[in-house]
Amino acid sequence: MSMIKIGCCGFPKAKREYYTHFRVVEVQQIFYHPPRVGTCEKWRAQAPPGFEFTLKAWQLITHKPTSPTYRRLRMEIEKPNRYGFFRPTDEVLAAWERTREIAEALEARVVLFQCPASFTPTKEHIADTRTFFQAIERGGLLFAWEPRGEWEEEQIKGLCQELDLIHAVDPFQRPPVYGEIAYFRLHGIGGYRYRYTDEDLSRLLHWCREYKEGCCLFNNINMFDDALRMKEMIGG
Repeated sequence: MSMIKIGCCGFPKAKREYYTHFRVVEVQQIFYHPPRVGTCEKWRAQAPPGFEFTLKAWQLITHKPTSPTYRRLRMEIEKPNRYGFFRPTDEVLAAWERTREIAEALEARVVLFQCPASFTPTKEHIADTRTFFQAIERGGLLFAWEPRGEWEEEQIKGLCQELDLIHAVDPFQRPPVYGEIAYFRLHGIGGYRYRYTDEDLSRLLHWCREYKEGCCLFNNINMFDDALRMKEMIGG
């Protein structure tokens, strides 16, 4: 029988309330500007036993400083051409070390690397992706990669297989092409305001059962309610 984990991308409710309903969350704050390691250690200590944190890697690794997401970054960027897109720079590697320290503090199992659509499958981008993942220390972490934009299935599958990455994806947009577990991020069909129907959730459940483990993380405006409904669908 498949192990199916259901939760949200970020905390849509107070942490204490969230913990009473779900057993997994993808921490978003780290992507914008990582909190202190001590803060993450407190989150871990306050969470119930068996609760799982996954995290979205710091945007300095995956996004250029021209991204609007940098508006929430609380530091000055002096050399913008040395950040994002897995560039082989000391700055990107330092951003990974900060991400790794937080993953350790949270006792996380999965780190997600989400790339913008502007990260296209050029030779340079593919080479930098290889260099980055071959250079960093992963320890016992699982790495999930969510490419967006013009990537073809064979390009994604080839890199995931070569670099031991899980293809993270919204399965309503495209099917995953590699990974022993499913890491589904539900962004809303056609937009963030979408509310998933019972039929949608049944399809999602079917896709999850094709894997030995499925992680479904809702990232739409109705994420809390939709996640609750899917949890009820599988009997809690």
